[in-house]
This record gives sequence, structure tokens and C-alpha cells, in this order.
Amino acid sequence: MALGKEDLVDPRTTALIVVDVQNGFVNGHSRAVVPAIAHLVKQWRKAGAPVVFARFHNAPGSPYERITGWTDLRTAQEQAVVDELAPYVETAAAVIDKGQSSVFTVEGAQVIREAGWSDLVLCGIDTDSCVYDSAVAAYHAGYRPWIVTDACASSGGKRYHDAALLLAARNISAAQLVTSQEVLEQLGHQGACA
Repeated sequence: MALGKEDLVDPRTTALIVVDVQNGFVNGHSRAVVPAIAHLVKQWRKAGAPVVFARFHNAPGSPYERITGWTDLRTAQEQAVVDELAPYVETAAAVIDKGQSSVFTVEGAQVIREAGWSDLVLCGIDTDSCVYDSAVAAYHAGYRPWIVTDACASSGGKRYHDAALLLAARNISAAQLVTSQEVLEQLGHQGACA
């Protein structure tokens, strides 16, 4: 029996994972999603629920460089979390620095396991890479991933964002795709019941 969306947010067992909302990933395709992510983070924090930030670092010699020739996300400016979210990083439940797309690095997996979260609500950039890979990794690790569709974007454009959501609907279930409004309504309801 599938759980309904009404069961998704319990601040005691659910973390918001903000994936790679960094200057180097923000462009004309992804900039518009930053206010939605900032609003989601603000409301999540207001409810006293845990927020985790993930930051991507593309080290010299990485597979990204060796295989695809991609050498971005190397400078401090590119790696910095966008200004709208920077104040929340200092008080985050955790910050996961990673050299891969998924937040499930050794450190990231340990943070999530030790916190005892069962559900991970994912938002950020890129839907088609780091968000999608993190959701699939969470699913395979036994966690219930939720992708906030209107709080994600792809720096490659809408077709990549849409393709990732199509694959996520198939591979982790369409029921795991939610909107900011659905998440925040549930968070507010759970907060009122706590």
C-alpha cells in the first residue's frame, strides 16, 4: 500500500536536503527557482525541521574532468551557496561537501543514518543530475525520497528538468513528486499536531 502525500512530512523524521544551490549552477535556466527554494528553506526552518545543504566541488582529475572535460565548480565563488541561502548554511543540521552528484557520500550517508531520518525532501539544482541521483540513492538505501518539483531546476534547461522528473516518476514513483505547496501545507499541519 502506497503512502499518500498526506503522510510525507513529519519534522521529527524528515529532513529537507537543499542540493547544490551554488553560484556555479545558477544561470538563465535555473535562476528563477532560487526564490522558491529560499521560501521552502525559510518555512522549513520556521517549523523547526532540519535542513541539510549539499555543496558540489569538482576536484582536479575528477571523472567530470577526465571523462566529460567539465572543469567548472572549482573556484570559491562558483562553489559558494547563493546569497539568498547563505545565512541558512551556518545553522544547518549538516553541510555535505561532495565530489559526486549524490549526497550519499560516505559522510552524507553517515549524517543521514545517524540523524535517524526516514524521509528526505529534495530540492535544488540540477534536477537531472544531483537531485535525481540523490533521490535514487536515497531510495536504494531504504529512505523515502520526495522531489519538490517546483523547487528544482536544471542549469541545462527545462527539457532536462522535465526528463529527470519523468524518470523519477518511473524509478521512485510519481507519488514521490510533490510541490512546495503540498510540502508546506503538510509541514504546517504536522507542526500544529506536534
